[in-house]
Amino acid sequence: MKISCYLSTGVSILALAGIASLATSASAHPIFYPYKHGGAVRVDSNRPVHHVGAYLPPYVAPSNAGSGTWTDLKASLPFTAGPWGPMLLTDGTVVVDDLCTNPGQWFRLTPDKKGSYVNGTWKKTATMPSGYSPLFYAQQVLTDGRMIINGGEYNTPCNGGDWTNKGALYDPVADKWSTVNPPSGWSTIGDAESIVLPNGTYMLANCCDSPGQFGLAAISGNTVTWSTVNAEACGGNPCNDEQGLTSLPGGDVLMVDVWNHTTTSDDYDLYNPTTNTWTNAGVTSCYLSDPSHFELGPAALRPDGNVIVFGDNGKCNAIYNSSAGTWSTTVNFPLNGYDVADGPAAVLPDGNVLVEASPGVFNSPSHFFEFSISKKTGLGKITQVSDPTEAPNTSSFEGNLLVLPTGQVLWDDSQVSPNEVAVYTPRGSAKAAWLPKIKSVSTSLSVGSTGNAISGTNFNGFDLGGYYGDDGQAPSNFPIVRVTNNATGDICYARSYSFSTMGVWTTGKTKAKFDLPSTCETGASSLQVVVNGIASAGVAVTLS
Repeated sequence: MKISCYLSTGVSILALAGIASLATSASAHPIFYPYKHGGAVRVDSNRPVHHVGAYLPPYVAPSNAGSGTWTDLKASLPFTAGPWGPMLLTDGTVVVDDLCTNPGQWFRLTPDKKGSYVNGTWKKTATMPSGYSPLFYAQQVLTDGRMIINGGEYNTPCNGGDWTNKGALYDPVADKWSTVNPPSGWSTIGDAESIVLPNGTYMLANCCDSPGQFGLAAISGNTVTWSTVNAEACGGNPCNDEQGLTSLPGGDVLMVDVWNHTTTSDDYDLYNPTTNTWTNAGVTSCYLSDPSHFELGPAALRPDGNVIVFGDNGKCNAIYNSSAGTWSTTVNFPLNGYDVADGPAAVLPDGNVLVEASPGVFNSPSHFFEFSISKKTGLGKITQVSDPTEAPNTSSFEGNLLVLPTGQVLWDDSQVSPNEVAVYTPRGSAKAAWLPKIKSVSTSLSVGSTGNAISGTNFNGFDLGGYYGDDGQAPSNFPIVRVTNNATGDICYARSYSFSTMGVWTTGKTKAKFDLPSTCETGASSLQVVVNGIASAGVAVTLS
């Protein structure tokens, strides 16, 4: 894939003309670049990520910028190759892929007894099924608490592009993987997008066929049965490649179509789960993708109903108003040429969107920003915030962002050496109307008990939590049950499952179940539900 170099703002273009260094810390191992289907595979240990401009220390925001703070995890990182694709499980733990290991290896991060992920511990999980160790793949958490992985732009042993159609289910209770077969006739899945619909159905794209197809999974035990639905035609292009899916209020799904575009806009499509149909809904307000790379940044729904879509060409970001069905062009990054060509964003508890951006496609350094919308003017604003340590050596496509139950955001730098996993603690807080509310739960619970019922409102939040350009999604829009012992302040997470819905902006009461670990402390406690890092008021319970 052709690499475009841009210059960062705030520095004279003449002074920086022609300056593009290579990060010495990234030159000791191969870099696995994203690439469009049919393009050249970009794996080269002698050609690491291009760095634009002079090497500078991580950016530290001024005190009046409203920036949060970064803290590295204290435990030594266990990864052989690098951390990728962090996922929040329904018991409050985080699983992270050690990319391109063979057999495929994941590690599980458990917070300490005070609920701190910074002070958490790592433990190796079971390895993935033989012959399946993907990179850049579809990933989701299911309503039963398991995780599903499909496809991969690279696969075992990551020595070339694969576009595999393999898949696997991970059961965190049994610590066991099982193989998932693709829909009939699908030879490629690759880095395809995926989402969980409001009724709990897992929807997966077939990355590279035309016209595009989506698979709808009916899952019983380890058996996955697929049905398919056609997407909009894309003129002979590899449909569904390099695009992302965003859940909207009401249940529809938004997808910006990077393959159907003009020089001033991209098409966008909407999926209606009631009619099980995709339709072309119109065009965006500006050209978000580009004709060379066909990448796109994350499309994050905010709690105000607006979706911020970050472009990959350094010229355009746009807002989709989901209630009006209209687009508007919004503010660009304050650093010239910065964009998000494959890269992460996360919706913070206060509704701001934390995003990682770089100077052009697949270049470093990375900088971090919070996007917000002014209450007075209704206009977008992008504020540069502080960077983690390894941001100068990182391109946006190498990062992931995951919202934790603490309201913090976990970030990894995947392919950068040294690896870094850090936690961002934002300053803002959620509005009272966004908090989950527990309506019913037993006030007397036994440690080790299973199938405990709980119900309430706002149990699936107003956004998905973590987003990425196409693959690498990091949802947290499900109820996490957290119990705090009144006497010691120690925290215990239950494992939740059987979610009655996965729809954002769901009105009315919804239900779930949870299992209390036998390791929970007994006695008077406070039970909360946490969704997207936003915690409910505590309910007084007694554990015995």
